[in-house]
Amino acid sequence: MSHQPPVQLPRGRPRSFDVDAAVERAMGVFWSRGYHATALPDLLRATRLSRGSLYAAFGDKHSLFLRALDRYIADAVARMEVELAPHREPIDGLRAYLAGYVDRNSGANGRRGCLLVATAMELAGRDADVDRRIGSFFKTMEAMVADTLSRAKVTGRLADGVEPSSAARILVCFVEGLRVVGKTAPTRIISQATVDAFLDRFIR
Repeated sequence: MSHQPPVQLPRGRPRSFDVDAAVERAMGVFWSRGYHATALPDLLRATRLSRGSLYAAFGDKHSLFLRALDRYIADAVARMEVELAPHREPIDGLRAYLAGYVDRNSGANGRRGCLLVATAMELAGRDADVDRRIGSFFKTMEAMVADTLSRAKVTGRLADGVEPSSAARILVCFVEGLRVVGKTAPTRIISQATVDAFLDRFIR
């Protein structure tokens, strides 16, 4: 007579909330207030969770913040994958990439700023988990821009003397600088013409 292994029953009650939606709402709070200024009651109100449910699902404030930061990074990378897609003409892709920064760095979007930049200013060098995520993101962005510039070079669209990896690093520094300008400028001063003029220094 064979013996069947005991059935493993799930422990505890299943979650009755949308984890992704809770992370999205928490991300909005961290984005608006910053990590240190965000208190547990802020997160409970935003996520609509009890203290017990929040800790059971995410562990603690820091773990929830990392989940929110991962969500923000994933969204940014997905957007760049569309803008800089390999099937797209590379210069058109770079213009689309820069156009996105014009929109995100102007008006209300600009005043809200960038969660990654704000997090780097607040926590970089003091939080190893954050450092790894931000460093990885900027390396990914730089690699994607460099790949696009390399494809532009193959088609003869790069100006003489422009090296894709160096130009990519310059472009990344430029667009992240736009995030700071957009955060501090009271009016829309970043235009498509401005970023096009900058890009035109690298292409022909």
